[in-house]
Amino acid sequence: MKHADRLGFREIANQIRQEIVVGQYPSASFLPPEPELGQRFGASRSLVNRAMQILAAEGLVRPRQGRGTMVTWIPPLTHSPARFFQATREGGTARRAFDAEIRAIGLEPQHEITTEHAIPPANVAQALGLPEGEANCLVSRQRLLASGIPVRLSASWFPLSIADGTVLEEAGLVIVGGIKSALADLGYPQTEAFERFTVRQPTDREANRLEISPDRTVLDIFHVGRTDDGTAVEVTTTVTPAHYLIVESSFPLA
Repeated sequence: MKHADRLGFREIANQIRQEIVVGQYPSASFLPPEPELGQRFGASRSLVNRAMQILAAEGLVRPRQGRGTMVTWIPPLTHSPARFFQATREGGTARRAFDAEIRAIGLEPQHEITTEHAIPPANVAQALGLPEGEANCLVSRQRLLASGIPVRLSASWFPLSIADGTVLEEAGLVIVGGIKSALADLGYPQTEAFERFTVRQPTDREANRLEISPDRTVLDIFHVGRTDDGTAVEVTTTVTPAHYLIVESSFPLA
């Protein structure tokens, strides 16, 4: 390694990146101010600032107005069939699988939720077996955060014939176990799910809501939940920065 007074901005970024990943700077904490980092590395403030730009582009840090540079790296969460099991969704004080996952890495889950009656996108209407172009769905839109770090954007769609006037219309955290538990209580237990994953660039709105660079990639997850007779009762679309998720699956080979 070069002597500190000859470090370049990439080497400074490499060292801070390693310290973030090993937990020296935990998720949701703040890095030392740039002048302090410059003194530590024997580098100019402009070099430190370029290093911060690299880390921000990677999604590891994010400037917060008036507060400094926040560490936004979190250990990748595992997305597998097990996250939908009732024991996972309702474990401890969890309101849903996301809560349990975030608490398991030492952060606090937060939710911003709105609900409304709306016209579903064509692919959602088709998946639910509903006529297109009609306001025949309840949609619950959510931004999910981990100790202030935006992690996911989701929209859950339900036929109004099922959801109208039910607990699914609540915009607060009133459902223990999340959507699937609520639907089961309403008489629509799900026994099968379909998921499709697409890697793409975020829209400007998604990048803004997730507070990421528009150059980052996101995972777009299209999830359909069905009852035992094959009726689709839920479609949930989720958008999350790709580096926040590890996808695991198991399936028979014969």
